[in-house]
Amino acid sequence: MMPMPPVRGRLTPNRSLNDLTWLRVGGPADWFFQPADLEDLCAFLAALPEDVVVFPMGVGSNLIVRDGGLRAVVIRLGRGFNTISIDGTRVVAGAAALDAHVAKKAADAGRDLTFLRTIPGSIGGAMRMNAGCYGSYIADVLVEAQAVTRAGDVVTLTPEDLDFSYRHSRLPDGWVLTGATFNAPEGRAEDLHARMAEQVAKRDATQPTKDRSAGSTFRNPAGFSSTGREDDVHDLKAWKVIDDAGMRGACLGGAQMSEKHSNFLINTGDATAADLEGLGEEVRKKVYAQSGITLEWEIMRVGEN
Repeated sequence: MMPMPPVRGRLTPNRSLNDLTWLRVGGPADWFFQPADLEDLCAFLAALPEDVVVFPMGVGSNLIVRDGGLRAVVIRLGRGFNTISIDGTRVVAGAAALDAHVAKKAADAGRDLTFLRTIPGSIGGAMRMNAGCYGSYIADVLVEAQAVTRAGDVVTLTPEDLDFSYRHSRLPDGWVLTGATFNAPEGRAEDLHARMAEQVAKRDATQPTKDRSAGSTFRNPAGFSSTGREDDVHDLKAWKVIDDAGMRGACLGGAQMSEKHSNFLINTGDATAADLEGLGEEVRKKVYAQSGITLEWEIMRVGEN
């Protein structure tokens, strides 16, 4: 194995990733790096040979790592990157801070980032995917992001740089998002907390939150997330076209499309990554045959079969 630059954080060879993804599947990464702090991350990337692939990983909430694993250095930010601070209308969060924690801490200060409360994962992943819920998106509130380039330089990115679209942002390969500044509207703390409690109750009633899933499997063909309004149109929601194709509850090996919410792919206990991705592809085929709609994956799939 190629020798790696010295680090102050933790650098582990041949690290299995299956215990780090919400779906609990996946083979090993050649190297797994948990930087001690920003300086450690910058120095490591600057010294890492250019031809080594770098894959930044969040908390694995929206990810299938294939069974053959990743021929890459996987970088996962931890304690040094999860701070949350609030200054007036500005909420500053490290990329490893959990979306739900940011929403709650902002609400404590009378700042409204409530749409983040039910989004699984961390702020880095939310920026990468332009995460959204109830008609609000990261793109609506982001002032600027901090990242480290593949060459180890710290840069500040604007929303324009990230070129947000539905469930997508543009970031060069190997760059690692490290933090974000949001402009959060004002609200009464008790009202914001009440709204979030309502959102959580609604999510738990309609989604398989007790099962091993990775959140929504496919993007909504309509090109926007649920608005949460009573008059929201469901014709072009992913769950609706999956239902119409008769794939609610469909199984392959240990993988299943949830009976509770048909756009949730779940590991019933002993699924492989191949089971999960294979079932997803079967759903895409059936939906296309039924409606002519090509569903796009929302879950990121990486690595070798």
